[in-house]
Amino acid sequence: MNASDVARNPHFFAELIEEGRKIPAFFRRDFLTLWSYRLAFFSDWANLAIQVLLFTLIGSIVDPDVVPSYGGRQVGYVEFVAVGIAVMAFVQVALTRMVSAIRREQMIGTLEAVLATPIRPFTFQLGSVMFDLVYVPLRTALFLVLSSVFLAIELHPTSWPAALLVLMVFIPFVWGLGEISAAATLTYRQGAGFVGLALTGMTIFSEGYFPVAVFPDWIRRFAELNPLTAVMNGVREALLGGAGTGDLLETVLYVAPFSIVSLVVGSTAFGMALRRERKKGTLGQY
Repeated sequence: MNASDVARNPHFFAELIEEGRKIPAFFRRDFLTLWSYRLAFFSDWANLAIQVLLFTLIGSIVDPDVVPSYGGRQVGYVEFVAVGIAVMAFVQVALTRMVSAIRREQMIGTLEAVLATPIRPFTFQLGSVMFDLVYVPLRTALFLVLSSVFLAIELHPTSWPAALLVLMVFIPFVWGLGEISAAATLTYRQGAGFVGLALTGMTIFSEGYFPVAVFPDWIRRFAELNPLTAVMNGVREALLGGAGTGDLLETVLYVAPFSIVSLVVGSTAFGMALRRERKKGTLGQY
């Protein structure tokens, strides 16, 4: 909403505050839902630990010379992959959250009822991911701290703000992909296929698990253009190399346009899908 819209609506700020009051209800609901499935909660953490163990074993056959250095320090493969696992877990949870929220509302028959209330679509989207905007960064940070303790990974605590900045700039990119998937879920009742395909492609064509030097040339070109590769390198430069916020400005400027385009396209797609389903009267069908 621009300045002219605010001028035409004298109650804009009151409505904005009213919309903001609805967000904590979503947060509380998602927290209680997560905690009610404790086995899935702890299994998620066990899965992260198993990934670290698996790639620690794989690291024994990876040539140490192909692992990049950060901040002038040669890092080991375990350090390299632990940060990659943390970032990929961050992306995976953030990307799938909006789709799963839409699909859950469809399956239990509450999607149409929720959107029929005086709630703006953006408030619904933000509320659906608000818990994860808090939980996912904390989960990522805690995983890295535990990795540093049990795997003797040397992290630079003073560079956490720089790493967080890179991830925050990347969130709109992931959110945009999630909105596109949510639009597909509204229209075709399934969006997980797109999410899985996007996540697989981003994972393969990045330095999530292996240095780009081990890739064939044709994959290496895609990996170097992938914004996720830039994010991986930026976070590693901060946490493993001690880079500060100023040192990562180039990474932020490279990732930001991708995030803007993804967010605009995703918001447009979700809005179009929502209007289409309302017009057809099929919003509650699953």
